[in-house]
Amino acid sequence: MTPRHTRAGGRLQRLVDVIGALTLVVLTLPVFVLVALVVLSSSGWPVFFGHRRLGLGGRPFRCWKFRTMVIDAEERLDREPDLKREYIRNGFKLRSDVDPRLTPVGPWLRRTYLDELPQLFNVLIGTMSLVGPRPVVPEELTEYEPHADELLSVRPGLFGAWTSRGRERPDYPERARLELNYVRNHSLAGDMTILIRSVPAVMSGQDDR
Repeated sequence: MTPRHTRAGGRLQRLVDVIGALTLVVLTLPVFVLVALVVLSSSGWPVFFGHRRLGLGGRPFRCWKFRTMVIDAEERLDREPDLKREYIRNGFKLRSDVDPRLTPVGPWLRRTYLDELPQLFNVLIGTMSLVGPRPVVPEELTEYEPHADELLSVRPGLFGAWTSRGRERPDYPERARLELNYVRNHSLAGDMTILIRSVPAVMSGQDDR
């Protein structure tokens, strides 16, 4: 059993999450306000979007982001079979250069990771941790079979073994191997390593074209 799965380990993890998330919210508050104003002025209300993901124990939750797509983005994906097939083929996401649902500032927000900032509030309310496997949509669980239960045995994270690779993030099935390896070998020292590696990854931005 890894430290994260013990009762004491879980309490320590939660304490680190709350202190870390509160610190980051305070430090990035001016950025929060600026990004909210940019989204509001470019595409109107709502400023935030809660994407349905799976959390601890497989319980669904809203993973919050600054909105980068049009209001009916999820419905449009269901209405356009070709778009949906590309979404699934590309690891349950669409590249910015082929996604017609993006708002004018959507590609910039994604490239700079600023769209992910509201997930700090997911950490504060306990649906996510600072470090953990990235939250998945239900359809993605097929990529983790027969070990999907292991993936869902921990809270998903804002940062993780996969995301810390930055622009070198691998696709499935390598992504699944990295995430499951993190769950099986979790340690606070490992979390600190991931957080340190995530700094240059975030600073360099992502390129999903």
